[in-house]
Parts: sequence; C-alpha cells; structure tokens
Amino acid sequence: MEIILKYFPDLTSDQISKIRQLKELYQYWNAKINVISRKDIEYLYERHILHSLSIAKIISFCPGSSILDIGTGGGLPGIPLSIIFPESDFTLIDSIGKKIFVVKSISESLKINNIKIINTRAENFHQKFDFIVSRAVSDLPSFIKLTKNKISNKNFNKLNNGILYLKGGEIENELKNINKKYFIYNISDFFSEPFFESKKIIYIEGLP
Repeated sequence: MEIILKYFPDLTSDQISKIRQLKELYQYWNAKINVISRKDIEYLYERHILHSLSIAKIISFCPGSSILDIGTGGGLPGIPLSIIFPESDFTLIDSIGKKIFVVKSISESLKINNIKIINTRAENFHQKFDFIVSRAVSDLPSFIKLTKNKISNKNFNKLNNGILYLKGGEIENELKNINKKYFIYNISDFFSEPFFESKKIIYIEGLP
C-alpha cells in the first residue's frame, strides 16, 4: 500500500480504505480462481494496482467521463481507476465468466458505485465511451479492431477521446500498421521501480 501513497499522496480516506482492502480480496479470490499470476500476487500493489494507476499520471478523467475496460480479466485497470475517479463511469467487460464473477464480488465488497461489470465479448458489445483502456490483451492492431464504433466523438477531457493501452516490451512493429495519431508514454517517467522500465502507455487519439 505504501507504494501507492508514494505516488498518489492526495488520496481520500475512502480511496485509501478501498485500495488497502484490495490485497485481502485478491488473495482470497485468487486462491479460488486464478485471475492474477500466482507468482505475482505478492507484488499486487506494484505490478497490478500501481501499473493500472499509471493512466492517472497522464489524464485526470473529468466528472461524467465514460471509460470502457476491454478484457478486464481480474478487474485491471478498471477497478483501481474507478476508485481514483469516483465521478467517472466505468464499464468492465470480459468474455470469461468466472473472472467476471470475481470482479463483481470485489467491486461489491468495496461498494464501488461507479462501475458496471458485464460478461461479454468486445465484438458483441455496442456502446460508445470517451476512453477505452486495457492491459495488453492482444497486439495493438487486433485490439484496435475490438474498439471499432465504441469511441464517442464528443471531447471534453484534457486528452481527446481515444484508447489508453498498457503495454510492455517492444512495440515498434505493432505501431507500424496503426494509421492513427498516437503518443507513447514511458511509465518509468512516473514510477522509479525497475519493473516499469519497459512498460508504456500507448495513447491512440480519436476514432478507430
């Protein structure tokens, strides 16, 4: 928990309480249903919660913003972001029912009121959002196809509507085939831990 407060010192007591409870909740559910790598669960706050919250270092979602988390898995990055931005609306989708069950259980335990959790495939989900977020569910060109017709054209945040994609390693080849304006943010510019040296946020502006 200390690593979260190191980079987000202005959290409210309610936000701190919710984030603090994540460890016990994820440990409990992960022992039953594997939503986070078993070898990674001890690094939950650094490698999963803080990694998810890196998005908050490049944008502070305005109240009323709508955000879709595609392939949310264990609720990342959607759950941590929904805690940080309680006045924005988050929808988390995943095609795997048992993972969605875990995410619903965690969000209900924390009484997160600005979140919807739906068991569906992205291809079958047809709503528009200001931003789409995800943690490396596929290569970028494939992911962009999943976002087709899901981004609103009404901009009111600091960044124009688009995709915020958390990705590690080499991405140059994937970016060659993207015919959109994009920006790469190195997460190591925000967080000093070695884990983040190769981690990036790719912001793809506008409609796919």
